[in-house]
Amino acid sequence: MKRSEAIEQILANLGDTDLALFTTGMISREAFSAKDRDTNFYMIGSMGLLAAMGLGLALNKPDRRVVVVEGDGSALMSLGTLPLIAHEAPGNFKHIILDNEAYESTGNQPSISEGRDLAGHAEASGYPIVDRAGDLATFTKLFKQHYAASGPTCLVAKVGGRASHSIPRIDLEPPDLKKRFRAQC
Repeated sequence: MKRSEAIEQILANLGDTDLALFTTGMISREAFSAKDRDTNFYMIGSMGLLAAMGLGLALNKPDRRVVVVEGDGSALMSLGTLPLIAHEAPGNFKHIILDNEAYESTGNQPSISEGRDLAGHAEASGYPIVDRAGDLATFTKLFKQHYAASGPTCLVAKVGGRASHSIPRIDLEPPDLKKRFRAQC
């Protein structure tokens, strides 16, 4: 499955009040291009911090579903956050890791996720619900199950496909993005 297809499925299945956080780089750009929403937050320039930010948001907004969408590079940079998420166990926290085995935004250098089991890390950390997806139909089915489930969940999907060279950059400055998102929280 292409990463953009997974992102489109995530966005198509979100509720109007769900808070969706997208990691830096192409994931944010593809989400912005597919369906910008005031309740979307695009992490610009801070790889590895999204899961921790999502955890804080989920704990402070227990009445809102928080969907964190990050890549393998970002997840690998914050593996220590996974046990903290499992320990705090916010029922509204949905963690999606889109693994293309590369740092695409900075030149497509390979990450170290090949041969690593990111879902296994989530399981070992104590997430009560962890799944893996390798095709779009499975991803869509599992995303809907995770979306409806309580407890922190983690869905890891192997994705391929490169972002189009014509994909636009996010046209919001970070202070404006923060202001827009905070108004929705």
